[in-house]
Amino acid sequence: MWTLNGRKAVITGGTKGIGRATVIEFLELGAEVLFTARNAEDVKKFQEELRDLKLPATGIVSDCSLKQSQETLSLWIKENWGTVDVLVNNAGINIRKRAQNYSEEEYRKVLEVNLVSPFELSRRLYSFLKNSGKAAIINVASSAATQDVGTGTPYAMSKAGLLQQTRSLAVEWAMDGIRVNAVSPWFTETPLTRGYLEQKEKIDPIVNRTPLKRVAQAKEISSIIAFLAMAKSSYITGQNIVADGGMSINAI
Repeated sequence: MWTLNGRKAVITGGTKGIGRATVIEFLELGAEVLFTARNAEDVKKFQEELRDLKLPATGIVSDCSLKQSQETLSLWIKENWGTVDVLVNNAGINIRKRAQNYSEEEYRKVLEVNLVSPFELSRRLYSFLKNSGKAAIINVASSAATQDVGTGTPYAMSKAGLLQQTRSLAVEWAMDGIRVNAVSPWFTETPLTRGYLEQKEKIDPIVNRTPLKRVAQAKEISSIIAFLAMAKSSYITGQNIVADGGMSINAI
């Protein structure tokens, strides 16, 4: 049962960081994968890399915050699969500023991509997930959902909302055979965080606060996502797995 053989998985934001690691992990575990990303060149390059690794997957250029992109994704699934076993809502953005310095357009964009889009995509793919009879949605949240970790208020708001979205849908869709869980990483080495973590004044307090004395690697988060997609986790729903190296329990 430690496998994803035959499982059809949709992974958003699949060419970089945690999304990229999740695509590779799912393929290695036997899943069929459809991944999305906004940049056409990134999608093409990653598909070629996967083909060289003999891990073929399908990539679609898609901004999941846009209705048209969601419709394109849904149409592809209808024409090629007819069902979805796993949805990983990983795509996300951040803009780090003090609260008073955000434009309305900026903070609404963060909320749209990180919170509204997972809800809309989950709803749009609901019938495909229900067809599975044993589907799993995994939302990639953040430690920022429950603590102030200096990522900016809109990002924290969006991830906190994503946790409650996870809990509510887990209850509402349980009768449809759809489990819904979340993973909340602490700082993880990805293209999104690289510039921030390269600053000594930023990385030192993070590492000092973390008992394991390092940030996470993307593959450490993807393994949790894979577990939540497996039959091995069949009695887990509505939960948030915190992967933070012990940061949240380190009072001193």
